[in-house]
Amino acid sequence: MLKDGRPRLRAAPLDPPFRIVLVEPEIPQNTGNIARLAAATQSPLHLLGRLGFRIDERSVRRAGLDYWHLVTLEQHLDIAHFRHRHPNARLRLFSAVASRSYLDADFRPGDALVFGKESVGLDPDLLARMPDDVFGIPTLGPVRSLNLANAVSIVLYEALRQVGALSGAAPG
Repeated sequence: MLKDGRPRLRAAPLDPPFRIVLVEPEIPQNTGNIARLAAATQSPLHLLGRLGFRIDERSVRRAGLDYWHLVTLEQHLDIAHFRHRHPNARLRLFSAVASRSYLDADFRPGDALVFGKESVGLDPDLLARMPDDVFGIPTLGPVRSLNLANAVSIVLYEALRQVGALSGAAPG
């Protein structure tokens, strides 16, 4: 229970957890929302490459991210560095230009859910090297793409659902 005394719906943590991987995120508010999602799902957050903002303690505090201490955070130089540190994490790449839906992905615990920067997405060469691991979120309207934080939320909760991690959720 939290301060207000009302129980919240909880599920057991997944072992191994899904890894949220952001490649060169540019917008601090998106990363802040994704960090909150990472804390809520106990999914490690991996930030790759150059960030479009600072994540030092003072900047995080000023942004009001009072849950930042609950996030398991790792920074990596690039995708190769991430793969070296986590060789068993299967990459699932997400792109607005994918030809297959995230609903067709077969998620497994420990997968790395990889998302590109807000302005240009993932590197086309990476997508071309791994075509069987590229998925997208279908849209019904003529928008170019979804907000990064929304996309991560949609994919992560579908992955959690597919592996049964949300089964048995109960107030606690």
